[in-house]
Amino acid sequence: MNWQLAVEKTVTGLGYDLVDTERTPKGLLRVYIDKLPGAAPIAGASEFITVDDCERVTRQLQHVLEVEGCAYERLEVSSPGLDRPLRKPADFLRFKGERVDLALKVAFKGRKHYQGVIEPLGEGWRLVMSDSAGDQALDFMFDEVREARLVPVVDFKGRRFAARPVGPVGAVESAHVEEVGDRKP
Repeated sequence: MNWQLAVEKTVTGLGYDLVDTERTPKGLLRVYIDKLPGAAPIAGASEFITVDDCERVTRQLQHVLEVEGCAYERLEVSSPGLDRPLRKPADFLRFKGERVDLALKVAFKGRKHYQGVIEPLGEGWRLVMSDSAGDQALDFMFDEVREARLVPVVDFKGRRFAARPVGPVGAVESAHVEEVGDRKP
């Protein structure tokens, strides 16, 4: 069995989605995993890949790759990251309605790179792009895509700027609210 098939069978057998694999000439084998959509969560488990998930897959892969005689110097298992690559049509379907960076194999109207919201369209796909001029759409087939990645959405403000609960306002609370409101982010 080749290393790619061994990795795929192991990762999917453990209940994860194999996003991608990389193998470098210096012997590094890198495996990217994700949680399967709609999978029943294990008690206390996160919806995101955790260190425990990576450790579980690493330990199993070490055993399988040794038994299969697949040579490697170092093994890394990690999440695909915030800018997760979309490699299969199933990935496009899973992330429909999300913002995507898309690179085409062949330029369309002088451009290869687009960013917009991905939607299924019959046998193909549509990328809806919004700007000051309005909405535009790019229809394409999966085999026309060179690379596609989710656009990371990061909220640096977090909870510290969340609205405070509404309650009775006294003189002390009012002064506190004014102080917080006067701060610059």
